[in-house]
Amino acid sequence: MGGKLVKRLIGIGLFAGLLLFFAYSFMPKPVPVDMAPVTRGPMTVSVSDEGYTRVHDVYIVSAPVTGYLLRIERDVGDRVDAHKTPLAQLLPTHPQFLDERARAQAEAEIASAEAGLNLARAERRDAEAQLKFARADVARGRKLVPKGYISQVELERLELALDSAEAALDTAKAAERVRRGELDNARAQLITPDAEHPEISDNKIIQITAPVSGEVLQRREESEKVVTAGTPLLEIGNPALLEVVVDLLSRDAVQVKPGAPVLMTSWGGDYPLNGRVRLIEPFGFTKFSALGIEEQRVNVIIDFTDPRSEWSRLGHGYRVDAEIETWSGKDILQVPAGALLRHAGQWAVFKVVNGRAVMTPITIGHNNGQTAEVLKGLSEDETLVLHPSERIEDGISLTRRDR
Repeated sequence: MGGKLVKRLIGIGLFAGLLLFFAYSFMPKPVPVDMAPVTRGPMTVSVSDEGYTRVHDVYIVSAPVTGYLLRIERDVGDRVDAHKTPLAQLLPTHPQFLDERARAQAEAEIASAEAGLNLARAERRDAEAQLKFARADVARGRKLVPKGYISQVELERLELALDSAEAALDTAKAAERVRRGELDNARAQLITPDAEHPEISDNKIIQITAPVSGEVLQRREESEKVVTAGTPLLEIGNPALLEVVVDLLSRDAVQVKPGAPVLMTSWGGDYPLNGRVRLIEPFGFTKFSALGIEEQRVNVIIDFTDPRSEWSRLGHGYRVDAEIETWSGKDILQVPAGALLRHAGQWAVFKVVNGRAVMTPITIGHNNGQTAEVLKGLSEDETLVLHPSERIEDGISLTRRDR
């Protein structure tokens, strides 16, 4: 009997152990998750985009007249003084060579102009003769009126004819001068580069000087060439007056206020630079993104607040990343943005209570992409599940993931 009882007890123990093994095997295990606490502290919200530096006032020096540009000796970065430093020199342009047709046309115009001048001279001589005759008539008439041979009215007609003759002579002389000018213009068409010209003196060279003090930012032209009036030659400006331009999406630009602090990174230095928004331009423009999407953009102008020694290595047209602050708070209850999820049309988190997940709806305010302001639903130092997966359900057992 004793042996049978022992065997029975051993069998019962083995069976119970087997049941416990299977029960443990099929019992849900705690899901390993990352956890983070609800904290309170300072929080900022900002908008970020790429920008570029530019000199506040860039002056484009252009050719004032059409001429032959001598080689520009000024290099980029050279210092210039207002109205003193010469930037470029222009020479009067030489005439062009004429082809056979153009030369024939010019010679025909000369012949026509010479004929016109001869006609004007003949008309002038005729007007002089008419005037001489009219003067003689008036002189005779003034002697005959007192004797009663002609009337006073007839004398006045003679004087009127004299005035008309004088005017006709003036008209003929003016016409002769016009014809002479047309002849000179026609002869000028035959002037070619191989014609004899006096040497160009210094007083014929047009000196172009710097309009303001600063440095040469860009050289548009360098080699000698013929340029037309208005051709850009150089760009100059003062690199000490540097600003940053960031073209933000219009929906982001409306959140920015003048005076907002700015943090500039990725400019090539070992530390970020500080700035402040000076102006949000009131005029937007259309720009296509790299994906071909049409976007409305607005330029935001930023001034440096750090000393120039901190950003002196930056120049005109350098790239920077700008982070513009749109809101800030000092004592804000906040949660990591990775703990948020949408549930039943509102924001919620999984709160860890006694090792289990508890779905908790919350109301959030500002969100900067890293943390979100909590307006309702949580308190400080509560623990939340980060990046909840599909395995996380309300009431499921949790354990902290080993890092």
